[in-house]
Formats: sequence, C-alpha cells, structure tokens
Amino acid sequence: MGVPAITDITMRNAKVYFGDVATTNLYQVFIGPGWQGTFLEQLKGKGIDFTSFGTTLGLLCADASLPSSTYATAEVKDNFIGVTQEFAHTRIYTDIDFTFYIDHDYNVLRFFEFWMNFISGGGSFAASSNPDTNAFRRFNYPKYYKNSQIYIKKFERDYLFGRERSIVYQFINAFPKSVTSIPVSYGPTDLLKVTVTMNYDRYIYEEEQSSVSGNGASDGAKSETATNVVERPINPATGKPVERTSNFGLSDADWNKAYQEGLSKSAEQINLSRQRATNTGVRGPRER
Repeated sequence: MGVPAITDITMRNAKVYFGDVATTNLYQVFIGPGWQGTFLEQLKGKGIDFTSFGTTLGLLCADASLPSSTYATAEVKDNFIGVTQEFAHTRIYTDIDFTFYIDHDYNVLRFFEFWMNFISGGGSFAASSNPDTNAFRRFNYPKYYKNSQIYIKKFERDYLFGRERSIVYQFINAFPKSVTSIPVSYGPTDLLKVTVTMNYDRYIYEEEQSSVSGNGASDGAKSETATNVVERPINPATGKPVERTSNFGLSDADWNKAYQEGLSKSAEQINLSRQRATNTGVRGPRER
C-alpha cells in the first residue's frame, strides 16, 4: 500500500467537510438524587429540597468538560533485541471540573459546602467567638457520599427535534474532590461562579441516535421513532421552520404549543394597538 494522495478540497465540497461540525455550547449537566443514606434528608434540613433544586443546579453549569482517560503502562525490553514495548495494564480516569453560576440565595455554593461537610463527617456551621480547637473528623463511608447519577449530555441543534444523535457520559461513584476559592473584589461587577473538581471511579459512554436521521441506531443506544418526532412550527414572517435554540425541560409538543400561543398573543397585541390608535385619532403608517 502506497502513501495516500492529498485530498483536494474545493469551495463546492468544503461545506461537506467543515459545514456540519459540532459546537461547544450545546450541552446539559444532570445531577440526580443518587445518594444512599441520610444525605438528602440532612440537605433538606438545611433548607435545600433537592427534588426541585436538582434541575436548577444542572442548568446553572456554565462550564464543563467531556471526560477523558489514560492508561498506565508497563515497559518491556526483553521481547525483541533493541526494541522497547509498552503494554497497558490499568485504565486511569482523570478528574473533571464543573463551573456553576451561584444563584442569589447562594444555594449552589451551600449545596457543595454541605456535600463536602457530609463527606468529612458533618459538624456545625455556626460561628462562635470561642471555637473548639480540638475538633476532629470522622469520615463517612464512600457509599453514602458518592453519587452515580451525574450525567453530561452533548448534543447539537437538530437533536432538539429528535433528528440527530447525541452522546451521554455517566459518572459512576462521583463526589466533589475540591471546591476552588471564589475571588471577590471591588471593581466591575461580574457573575459569581464556583468551580468544583469531581472525582469518580469510571464513566459510561452512551450514544443516543434517532432513526429519523436515516442512520441505524447502534447497539445499546436509545432510538426514537418517527411517530415521536414533532414537526417544527412555521414562522409566518419567514415561511421557514422555527429553530428551537434551547430545551428548558419542555417537550417538543409543549414548546410548539407555547410558540403558537405566543404568535396569537402577538397578533392580539397588534390588533389592540390599532384599535387604540383609531380611538385616539392617530393613524397608522399605512393610513397616512
């Protein structure tokens, strides 16, 4: 087999190679109630109900990374004279960082502080003028503070209509290894964010693919039939289907219904404005 020839890319077929690439800003993080033991009860006692807070927490993730892994290898020099070989023996999963916006009530920061405190055995958060300097920590068992219901889902714009594939990473036995310091200073106002480094035992990679795209669903992947796909509503101003730019937890049917209701309300507002202009004697642009 010879050296492959260099591919000639013309302006006509450039879009085929570069016009349909993935973007970085379409993703969502999901954190579910995957703790054993009493963590959720203690969290609720601190004023955070994870049933409603969990969805908000995932949407407030401003930055994340798709996970990676590497192999630890052993070096072998005796199989062939003058040749050094390496063989993999352990798969290593690197820590991953999540950056979250902090809400006005500081619930995001409080959640991770409570989680970190729960790992190290709890303790009082109350400030005191005479703190006990002989305090000690008795750490909880890992099965009580680790969570296996943490996901990051990467998708593209067409996925919102059930037409293209997405990839999902599930983190097994994850817990916050560190919470970075948060700088505050006098000066221009900026959004307050906190970065959390998560450690985990391993991750599971999964693909979701719709049968509508024409590609067969892979083994073990979730598929969606054409009957479950809701057609996009038509924008009357352009005559083209409306592109849905965000999910916000709505199904396609609910989103389309809300869009149509929005068009009806806009038409009502236009008619009401015209009636007011007629009653006050002010003529519209087309009547002058």
